[in-house]
Amino acid sequence: MIRLGLMGCADIALRRMIPAVAATEGIELAAVASRNPDTARFVAQCADAEPVDDYRALLERPDIDAVYIPLPPVMHAEWIGRSLRAGKHVLAEKPLTISYETTSEMVALARASHLVLRENYMFLHHGQHRRVRELLDEGTIGDLRSFSASFAIPARPPQDIRLRPELGGGALFDVCGYPLRAAQLLLGSDLKLLGSGLRLDPRQRVDIGGSALLRRADGVTAQLTFGMDHQYTSEYELVGSAGRISLRHAFTPPVDHRPVLRIERGTCQEELVLQQEDQYAAAVAAFVQDIAGNNTAVDPATVRQAGFIAAIRRTADRSCGCAS
Repeated sequence: MIRLGLMGCADIALRRMIPAVAATEGIELAAVASRNPDTARFVAQCADAEPVDDYRALLERPDIDAVYIPLPPVMHAEWIGRSLRAGKHVLAEKPLTISYETTSEMVALARASHLVLRENYMFLHHGQHRRVRELLDEGTIGDLRSFSASFAIPARPPQDIRLRPELGGGALFDVCGYPLRAAQLLLGSDLKLLGSGLRLDPRQRVDIGGSALLRRADGVTAQLTFGMDHQYTSEYELVGSAGRISLRHAFTPPVDHRPVLRIERGTCQEELVLQQEDQYAAAVAAFVQDIAGNNTAVDPATVRQAGFIAAIRRTADRSCGCAS
């Protein structure tokens, strides 16, 4: 049994990850730490775990095997590093850190320590994307020509941490990651950034939307759009020489949602209805399997992701004449 420590009581932890841990065999939430001791006690009581006074005390516990870190992005590097040095496996919310260099350092530390380090893009563990990959490999839409993906959410309340640049907020660090990671998943690692743009909110001093264009060596392009003051959008589409596949609810499908893959070939249209899945529990189960199987190899896409985000920022700054 893997004993997990929760480092921070963010909304994603309370709504998604604590129930997912409870539903997964081989792992249990053993301790909860928060900057607010009252919050730690309340959450621990609800989850049948032990409250811990602070993050350092959590890492000092010899009975904790792994930690889940849903802290604000600007805090990730410090506490991922502390956790790995304390001998704990780490599942951290995205982005892993807010810089390419620091992400590379954390990955190197995990490898040297022979510990599991995972960036928690939960959508990767939903079977709908594996089915899309199978359709592409089977030549269902012919030769792939282009990929487009969008992930956008409605405007956040003013106090939301995603609107605070000093905490690592902004659409680039938050919602951009989903279509960007999906492009890597479906198009592979041979991608180059051609251009990007960001839209800034001068009141919040943070980027609230943007787009990026990537290209594979064979000419396949990926158009990505993202934002935090939009109509909710969560979808992608692949266009080939002989057809098209589209998927809605691509990144945050509800647990009871049955995915529908829409396939168009010429004048023929087909809807492939898949089984509902809990991607949150699947992400936790994958983390458990990695620890149990001693799979400490860090996904190379994690470092590439950080590199793309840094490049999108630089390219967008140059295009608008802003300082890098």
